[in-house]
Amino acid sequence: MTQPPNQPPQGGFGAPQDQPPQGGGFGAPQTPPAQGGFGAPQSTPGAPQGAPGVPPAPPPPAQPPAAPPQQPQPGYGYPQQPGPYGAPGPYGHPPQQPGPYGAAPQPGFGYPQQPPYPGMPGAAPGGSPASRTKPALIIGAAVAALLVIGGTVYAFSGDGGGRKKPVAQQSDDPKHSASGTPSPSGGGDDPENLNEGRRAGEAKVLWYQSAPDAPRTGAEAPGMWVTDKAVVKAAYKQVFAYGVGDGKPAWSPVSFPQKICAVTPQKSADDKVVVAYMSGVSDHAKCNQLQQIDLATGEKGWSTKVADGGLFDSALNVELTVSGKTLMVGRSESGTAYDIDSGKKLYDKEKYGAACFPAAYAGGTGRLIQVSSCGAGGSNEHDEIQELDPATGKVRWSQPVKKGWQVTRAFSVDPLVLYLTNEDKKAWNISTFTKDGKFRSEVKVDEKFAPRCGWAVLERDLQGCQGVAVGADTLYLPTDATSSANEIVAISLADGRARWRVKSPADEPMYPVKTEGGKLVAYVQPSYDAGGQVVSIPATGSSPRTTRLLQNPQGTAQIEDTFFDAVVDWADGRFFISTGRLSGSDQAKEKLIMAFGN
Repeated sequence: MTQPPNQPPQGGFGAPQDQPPQGGGFGAPQTPPAQGGFGAPQSTPGAPQGAPGVPPAPPPPAQPPAAPPQQPQPGYGYPQQPGPYGAPGPYGHPPQQPGPYGAAPQPGFGYPQQPPYPGMPGAAPGGSPASRTKPALIIGAAVAALLVIGGTVYAFSGDGGGRKKPVAQQSDDPKHSASGTPSPSGGGDDPENLNEGRRAGEAKVLWYQSAPDAPRTGAEAPGMWVTDKAVVKAAYKQVFAYGVGDGKPAWSPVSFPQKICAVTPQKSADDKVVVAYMSGVSDHAKCNQLQQIDLATGEKGWSTKVADGGLFDSALNVELTVSGKTLMVGRSESGTAYDIDSGKKLYDKEKYGAACFPAAYAGGTGRLIQVSSCGAGGSNEHDEIQELDPATGKVRWSQPVKKGWQVTRAFSVDPLVLYLTNEDKKAWNISTFTKDGKFRSEVKVDEKFAPRCGWAVLERDLQGCQGVAVGADTLYLPTDATSSANEIVAISLADGRARWRVKSPADEPMYPVKTEGGKLVAYVQPSYDAGGQVVSIPATGSSPRTTRLLQNPQGTAQIEDTFFDAVVDWADGRFFISTGRLSGSDQAKEKLIMAFGN
């Protein structure tokens, strides 16, 4: 955890205390993967060392003396490059310093000795902090976003299986057929015999679908939404739907004239999503075309064009979030809310107060959080956190953040768990808040955590992290895998202390997926000689153990490990994994999505 040095408070929670640097942190930022599969490392420019938004990927799995002839390329644990702040290696950490809420760290991860906000009595055992970054992980919409509710789904970036890198000069036109429709697997059929040689105790490949054609430069395949009947997936210029049990097309693909550039990570309560696509193919094209889709039928609903804001507030890129029946479209300095069912414009959120510009949103479970940048370039420059009424935009509460700190990720919205960074101090902080926006606690576990976060399309993306879950007043974070295996740590939101930690049952990294039925569901990555696992961990107790729910087959471990920017979900005893980006490679027909089950 880290916090700012001694200075007069600037619109924040309390005066910080000057402390010498301490060790610890989240690990160095990642770099774009050259190769690798599920969870290859990512990078985010400008993120401080140790930021959980840009945590280091663990090193590649240990290989046996004689590897199988068709051994997969390194996956999530592909080695990283030194971070932007001159870290000594791929796992450098920032100095620990006082955080944005006035809590002074002690030796180790740091325990606050001063009130974390004005008026709090005595020396609060608040805890300690952390911070941010975004692109590769896209949430499985069936479980709601990690920042939306306690449950979460995550995805990891990688370019695997020995694929050839995209050719930079290629156009956006598909390289093969005009339709770009994926080659079906035949629903529950298995034309590639992926289940052949399945070992005792291994799950089956229930079905799979091949990816659509894409340009050689690759194409985005964001999001994955799971309903009771279908798994819905966006890819390049289309949205596809497949039966959850048999993989047969649930409805005809929805096509768009230009490439998809953003989607709502969550779906609404009545299974509606919104997709944004580009206005054209020129350098001046914008991500400003919105289309609502009914996941039950595949029917297109309302559509609209997102207007530009002010001079520096273009709809060149947008971020989409859902809260109740409200869709919030965020630009770089403002936001516009729509009724997700009718498309009716509800309100705009624009500049307010002392030059405060809305910069990012996170939503879910009837809550809508807005983070604004205030007083840019002035002596009182700071971030401000607000909760809005999703239906009206009315501010329910507002809380300033100390100068120098930036809110960069929302690990959860209900309860509110935020990740902050201080670039000047190479510092980070994880803070939790009460329902009415008051500071509650800071994480104070002396550990390098490694949730997976992607590139921020805009200045920041609150909804960009996966591999972290919140439930039953507990935050679940994965530790950095310094060799191959790692741990998941359960952290109390009441005091920021660790309740328990559980080691991965295999020599591969393990990451939280969601909470359900009083248990945490986690995913263990595949290795060269074993498929991935889905496990459950009891939420209570001081030393819980993992219980295996699903063991994916060894015969498909290489495919499982080479999904690019993988998106995963666990629903009704089935494990779904889909690509987050199409490689555009001619070498092999990549998979768009696979389903495993017993």
